[in-house]
Amino acid sequence: MKVLLAALFIPAALIAQEAAKPDPDALFQQGVQAFYDAKPKESVEAFDKLIALEPRLKPQLWQRGLSLYLAGDYQGGREQFEVHQTVNSNDVENAAWHFICVARAENLEAAKKVLIPISGDTRVPMKEVHDLFAGKGTVEDVLKAAETGEGEALRNHRCYAHLYLGLYFEALGDEAKAKDHMLKAAKDYSMDHYMGKSAQVHVKVRKW
Repeated sequence: MKVLLAALFIPAALIAQEAAKPDPDALFQQGVQAFYDAKPKESVEAFDKLIALEPRLKPQLWQRGLSLYLAGDYQGGREQFEVHQTVNSNDVENAAWHFICVARAENLEAAKKVLIPISGDTRVPMKEVHDLFAGKGTVEDVLKAAETGEGEALRNHRCYAHLYLGLYFEALGDEAKAKDHMLKAAKDYSMDHYMGKSAQVHVKVRKW
C-alpha cells in the first residue's frame, strides 16, 4: 500500500514543479501592471525575471526601457532602447526615449550626438518630434502637426505631442514646462493605450 501511494504521489510532485515554473506571459503582465501602478522598480524586476527566463525576448521589451527611465536607471534605459533598435529600426519613439536617457545619464550635448536617425515614421506628429530633438524643429511645429484629424484621432495626436514635449523639456531640465506638457498628455488628452498610460504614470511618479 505504501509503495502504491508513493507511486501516486510522484506525478503530483511533478505537476507541482511544473506549476511552480515562472510563466513568461505572467511575468510580462506583472511588469506591465506594476508600471501602470506607478511602481517602475517593481516593473523592472518583473521584466528582468522574464529576460532571465527568456533572454531572446530582451530586444522586444521597449516597455522595460520606460520602466527603467522612471526608476532612474538612465544607463539601463539607454541600453534597452539601443537593443530595441535592432528589432525596431524605424520608430521615433525609441529614438526619443534613448535621447532622454542619455541626456539624464550624461548631458544634453551627449544626447544630441547619439540621437538615433529615423526616417519614414509617418505617425502624427513623430517627424516633427524627431526634428525637435535633433535641433531642426520647434515646439510649435510639433503642436501644429498634432492638430490634424478629429475625435479620438485628434485627441491621440495631442496626447503624443504633449507626451514627447514633456520628455523633451525634462531632457532640457525645464521642470515647469515638462510638467505642463505631461499633465496635458495625462489628463487633458488622456488615452488608454500604453503610451497614454505612460504619461499618467509619469505624472504619478513625479508627484505632479
